Amino acid sequence: MKLVVAITGASGARLAVKFIQNLPKSVEAFIVISKSAEKSLRLEDGIDLKEVLKDSGKFHFFKENEIEAPISSGSFKTDKMIILPCSMNTLAKCAVGISDNLITRAFTVMFKEKREIILAPREMPLSAIALENMHKLSQLGVIIAPPVLAYYSKQNSLELMEDFMIGKWFDLLKIEHNLYERWK
Repeated sequence: MKLVVAITGASGARLAVKFIQNLPKSVEAFIVISKSAEKSLRLEDGIDLKEVLKDSGKFHFFKENEIEAPISSGSFKTDKMIILPCSMNTLAKCAVGISDNLITRAFTVMFKEKREIILAPREMPLSAIALENMHKLSQLGVIIAPPVLAYYSKQNSLELMEDFMIGKWFDLLKIEHNLYERWK
């Protein structure tokens, strides 16, 4: 599988790092990080994405201004895309078709090619505008899957809660995992 993973400047970008670290070796990831996400990771978590992931898997890294990257073209075959976390700014641009950076351009390409896209908006409370944008994108076939905790699987730590959310995104992407115990 060729997976585009876009990381935007919403709080919680460390979830994207953990998501990428848990990808099976069979997944080739094309990772795009926004300036805001880089800053968020550095300020909130002291993380340098490339340094943390340097020996983890088949990863290709891009900055949001690298519009010449292969993922900006529909002729470059990728299978799925996730924007994790998805800022409200990126969500709004996706909802109206603005493709002014590599993240939104890749989204537009994936959308026009009818490839699977997941957005993980990270905001609370949600404004009426954000809900309207999510509704519009959902009606157009984009999967809206924010990081929402579940309490039925007996998570008793932040790490286990993060594993559950990442497992749910993997389920949507049809990536096998054992990150959480399934309901029996």
